[in-house]
Amino acid sequence: MRSTKQVHHGDMPGLFEGRAGRVYDLVARRLLRGVYARFAEDLADAAPHGGSVLDVGTGPGVLLAEVARRRPDLRLTGVDLSADMAALAERNLRPYGERARAGQGDVTALPFPDDAFDLVVSSFSMHHWDDVEAAVPEIARVLRPGGRLYVYDFRSAPFDTVVAAARARSLLEGAPARRLLIRTGVPLLPRYARHVMTASS
Repeated sequence: MRSTKQVHHGDMPGLFEGRAGRVYDLVARRLLRGVYARFAEDLADAAPHGGSVLDVGTGPGVLLAEVARRRPDLRLTGVDLSADMAALAERNLRPYGERARAGQGDVTALPFPDDAFDLVVSSFSMHHWDDVEAAVPEIARVLRPGGRLYVYDFRSAPFDTVVAAARARSLLEGAPARRLLIRTGVPLLPRYARHVMTASS
């Protein structure tokens, strides 16, 4: 039987630092670019004109770079718990100037005011979060009313915890049916799940 144990960020210190972080950057940009491009198409279609997008657990910023290519009108921000990942993201986003920035930040204590973003996305980050239940109200706090949360992750990621935490406080709305299992055609990552929720008014 396959284990569903999640690997949290704190369980593997150094996984996203130094040389390991640079290897992750190469994998994301070269081997998984097609996957991130597919995510970016979703986000480019969903974000309002001139809107603000936050990528939590942005890693090396590959997803935001793909969105930036498609939507030059958007203001894009990435945060990552790893200082090294945030620095790589800032470097990868440099061609897009002030409209795409990245920095260090924790999903359970986001350094932004209330109602700051029209769309928040997490791609292959949620399964690393140490406290999913604490992250949900923070994401809801920075989302504008009616804003959307897009989560892309492995099928075993704690999607149910996100839904339960959101509904317990009436923070986000989204039917379980909106979770989709999508095949990628990429051997390294053959399939992923997507879940979309909307911030309550």
